[in-house]
Amino acid sequence: MSDDAVLYVCTTCRMEGDAPDGPRAGARLYDALRAASSREGLRIEPVECLSVCKRPCTVAVASGDRWTYVYGDLDPVTSARVILDGVGLYAGTPDGIVPWRERPQEFRKGVVARIPPFPPRAA
Repeated sequence: MSDDAVLYVCTTCRMEGDAPDGPRAGARLYDALRAASSREGLRIEPVECLSVCKRPCTVAVASGDRWTYVYGDLDPVTSARVILDGVGLYAGTPDGIVPWRERPQEFRKGVVARIPPFPPRAA
């Protein structure tokens, strides 16, 4: 990756069937992503809530001057590889915008928000 990227993972996402005293789906997704990732320049950060509770599991990917994306409806067990592949595509762009047809199906269906890069400070 040319620039560092951050993958934020909502660890408080809860799915139907989660045991009340066991790890939530979001925490399981975070663990799966950490175990599957070997990408340099990618930080995987747990966050307590991305406020997309109706579409668990949820992640956000952000980097420097690129657009930020929020994705939901991800499976805590099977989505890790797809997410990491999608983040790799994202990192390969100058602006974070991966052409629609090149995005993993889960990213096409699960996109919650696209947020513009933070504007540079005025001089």
